[in-house]
Amino acid sequence: MEKISVKQIQAQLFELEDTKYRDFQVKLIPTVKPDSMIGVRTPLLKTLAKKLFKENDTSKFLSTLPHKYFDENQLHAFIINEQKDFSVCMKLLEKFLPYIDNWATCDQLSPKIFKKNKNELLPYIEKWLYSEKTFTVRFAVGMLMQHFLDEDFKIQYMKKVAAIRSQEYYINMMVAWYFATALAKQYDAALGFIKENKLEEWTHNKAIQKAIESYRITAEQKDYLRTLKR
Repeated sequence: MEKISVKQIQAQLFELEDTKYRDFQVKLIPTVKPDSMIGVRTPLLKTLAKKLFKENDTSKFLSTLPHKYFDENQLHAFIINEQKDFSVCMKLLEKFLPYIDNWATCDQLSPKIFKKNKNELLPYIEKWLYSEKTFTVRFAVGMLMQHFLDEDFKIQYMKKVAAIRSQEYYINMMVAWYFATALAKQYDAALGFIKENKLEEWTHNKAIQKAIESYRITAEQKDYLRTLKR
């Protein structure tokens, strides 16, 4: 595989620059400095990530942290998503997570290999839930939401999410999103946490709001959830 430098990757990103899209993104992602955004659209980033993963040695790029540009972080996440080996994926992920500084990169980081390695994934999630890094905690809750609300669901996972106490908006929003999704997939279990006021008030009400907005919740369930607002 041909080695590729950070400067070469940055040059490829600037070739895909879309200033109108960049200006749109700046408004959506307030935790990122506007001058760090190039403005590459997500489908193009994903295509580039797949190409680089197949054709190039990206080790230099993946080890050069922190990145200068938001779009580099996005590309980094999408390259990790392509990894085929769980242990390699985890080494890359553990190095990258502390540098994530926005919800977009956090929420689009979702390695495909996790679906086949859920048991191996759980200890990492347990650790990430107690991180001091906002987006590491958000990522951990997101992984529980994505991989452990269906056939692999256990009430103990829900208890861990409900126990989170934070002043960080991006953590609390993800906890609310988790419970809104749980109300769609594990209604009886999640309802118990809502009825017993296990969440902080803001998170409690936001979870209900998001659940009511969901097409996966029945009209009857929505009517009942409205009565549980605090």
